[in-house]
Amino acid sequence: MNILIISNKLPYPPKDGGSIATFTLALNLADFAKSVDILAINTSKHFFDIKKIPAEITQKIKFYDFYLNTDLSVLKLIQNLLFSKLPYNAERFINKDFADKIIEILNSKNYDVVQLEGLYVLPYIEIIRKNSSAKISYRAHNIEHEIWRRTLAQTKNVIKNYYIKILFIRLKKFEESFINSYDLIVPITERDEKKLSEMGNIKPSITIPTGINIENYRYDDNLTDKNSIFHIGALDWSPNQEGLIWFIDNCWQILQKQNPEIKFYIAGRNAPKWFENYLNRKNIIFLGEVENAMEFVNSKFLMVVPLLSGSGMRIKIIEAMAMAKPVISTSIGVEGINVVDNQNILIADNKDDFISKISDVLKNTENAENIGKQARIFIANFYNNVSIAKKLYDFYK
Repeated sequence: MNILIISNKLPYPPKDGGSIATFTLALNLADFAKSVDILAINTSKHFFDIKKIPAEITQKIKFYDFYLNTDLSVLKLIQNLLFSKLPYNAERFINKDFADKIIEILNSKNYDVVQLEGLYVLPYIEIIRKNSSAKISYRAHNIEHEIWRRTLAQTKNVIKNYYIKILFIRLKKFEESFINSYDLIVPITERDEKKLSEMGNIKPSITIPTGINIENYRYDDNLTDKNSIFHIGALDWSPNQEGLIWFIDNCWQILQKQNPEIKFYIAGRNAPKWFENYLNRKNIIFLGEVENAMEFVNSKFLMVVPLLSGSGMRIKIIEAMAMAKPVISTSIGVEGINVVDNQNILIADNKDDFISKISDVLKNTENAENIGKQARIFIANFYNNVSIAKKLYDFYK
């Protein structure tokens, strides 16, 4: 079986949730398929020279890329708002030359499956149909319009609220317009599979979560600072910004008074300058993009995920649990991960719960460490990448 994966972002290096989800599955699919190729838009924001991808990876996966400047532009945003019915998020990835590149790749090999990673490459379905007999699989990373509906509910600024409402309405119509245009659908969470069914999907579907190779996630408790909490994630993603601001404004000052030794470490790439300035306060250590994410996670104790909006699956939670870290998250943060509160994770959905549960963890580290160990066992049992990839391969067959 020959598989072509098309993505709106180069999944290497796999640093954020979306690229990890695409790359890890492709790598393990390559153990079962005859060939796995990836064609990705190499964006200006996340550009990486594919010639620098290590040989041990390119021996398993063939990479093709197409450079496209997808930077946000105020002028283009205004033009989109006034003269287009498409959501600006999606319009940035629609490009005739990229369509030609797809045709070129399709003509180079007889593909059995074309796997589309995420909503923003669905506009190329028609081009694929005209140039290939391959089955088209839509790997739904999340319900995109749901992210913006939740963001809208949290936005107080009148002007920003007005724009996000327009974006949400357009994204919903855009997302719904592609229902059943593919042959197969592969949601990342069971919740999203149900939601897509409610939206009208009748095509064959299978839930394939993002998995990990547990042996790659080693940890050492002796290196962990027990008076630390941490967050790691893409800091140009508005739900992460929004959640951290809520947590710092509502919980952090009280936590500091109750636990004077506590420090909050925040890591992640592409933080805008205004957000860096916001994080400049007592006992909050902003590190930006860390060179070694595993070393960073290993050195800290409790992961905090105060997400108020967003959709899909949080890969960073999976990775932290694999490293036996206790994690405290909102219910939205753990959507799609079948965790159990106080058994393999801690769930808090309001200010009082976050404060009390974090304080309990800092006072009773032994109980928190047990939760972390149960978390690692849970991930090893249910999020093993090899078995997940085999499950998808069998579905395609």
